[in-house]
Amino acid sequence: MLSAQRETRLGDFAILKADFLGAQADNAVLPKLQPVVGYYPTTDLDELLTLPMESFGWVYAHHMRRNHLTPIAVSPELDDVARRNVFALRYAITHDIFHVLLGFDTSYAGEIGVLAFAVAQGYSRSLKLALTLAKVIYPILAPGQRQAIAANVQSGRALGEQTAFLLGYRFEDHWPESLDVVRDQLGLKLLGD
Repeated sequence: MLSAQRETRLGDFAILKADFLGAQADNAVLPKLQPVVGYYPTTDLDELLTLPMESFGWVYAHHMRRNHLTPIAVSPELDDVARRNVFALRYAITHDIFHVLLGFDTSYAGEIGVLAFAVAQGYSRSLKLALTLAKVIYPILAPGQRQAIAANVQSGRALGEQTAFLLGYRFEDHWPESLDVVRDQLGLKLLGD
């Protein structure tokens, strides 16, 4: 129970912070988010770890546990905020899902790869600003990752440009499927594949 409360507090904080800071989807993105308006199922990592090892859900749960991460959940009291700013909620919920789908780790280089992907997908102007800042700050914070940071900016952009809009996809409905099958369904071809 404590874990579920922690997940909800993290989710509530994430959506309130994004909403307060004015994180909004670009106007062209809003219609593409309609399939996920009001859609934020809870994610039980223990349950996902009972799925086959090659499944999307198992790989995601393993990623979360290995990196000591918690899925985001939102309390019912914030349903109005979640519906009003579906972008902020969906981006927060899917961030770690994108790490798994795109093959980026959680290092600074991996984080900038996911961010570059989101920018190439055209989610939000605020993400463009975040990427600009990250390209300056991350190499300072992690000088040993400079080459990987630069490479992942390019890889993330390439993946974002080649793939159909993903933020409106109901990933959670596909946990039992093979990760490779989900990637194929999404038209996601990782570099080197």
